[in-house]
Amino acid sequence: MLNLTGKNALVTGIANNKSIAWGIAQQLHKAGANLGITYLPDERGRMEKKVAELVEPLQPSLFLPLNVQDDDQIQATFDTVRDQWNQLDILIHCLAFASKDDLSGDFSKTSRAGFTTALDISAYSLIKLAGVAKPLMTNGGSIVTMTYFGGVKVIPNYNVMGIAKAALEMNVRYLASEMGAQNIRVNAISAGPIRTLASSAVGGILDMIHHVEAVAPLGRTVTQTEVGNTAAFLCSDLSSGITGQTIYVDAGYEIMGMTGSKSAAE
Repeated sequence: MLNLTGKNALVTGIANNKSIAWGIAQQLHKAGANLGITYLPDERGRMEKKVAELVEPLQPSLFLPLNVQDDDQIQATFDTVRDQWNQLDILIHCLAFASKDDLSGDFSKTSRAGFTTALDISAYSLIKLAGVAKPLMTNGGSIVTMTYFGGVKVIPNYNVMGIAKAALEMNVRYLASEMGAQNIRVNAISAGPIRTLASSAVGGILDMIHHVEAVAPLGRTVTQTEVGNTAAFLCSDLSSGITGQTIYVDAGYEIMGMTGSKSAAE
């Protein structure tokens, strides 16, 4: 039933085979989408080579550099999308960054530069990318971003990234309101903690994962594939009436009112 054949999907944020974006790209490909993949360029081209080798089995028709702190590069990337594809149907935003120094210790010690960088890359980038994608979504479309429970509740050491995710989730609502008239839907997935390169920067991430495994109704955290399945659903016609929402894919952790284990609650 879930069929994305004929849909053009641009996926951002793949760093390695542990990336949530990688799980999403795999499921979009499985559903028949025509993929475009972006990578974060570096001086030695290491990331380009690494991501290119990883995504080769998905046979992306576009493989483009994208540094979301460079407005000229953003425009160039989407100009290429327009020239090669003519239209865009799906945009996957899996971009977040904060300095490791700002992901542990006292939140009040967050640096001004660290705050600015985290909000720029993790939250503002969705506004910017959605704005340049909008004219290309001539037949409507779906924009999906990634958030986390730390944007609505205090999570130890998540600190400035929690503020960035709160901003990101509000961005989703305002963008959904703006773009609904063009049948462009904008949603967020709030995934449970997963062992990724990005999450490894958060102090105590393994303790966080073990806590979810102890408390969540399903007794575990989730996988990249499960998040990818939800993203594919949000990009398909099966979710045509859903926009402006944050969908929790966290094995049920978000519903729990106690911080102890399930056995303790019982």
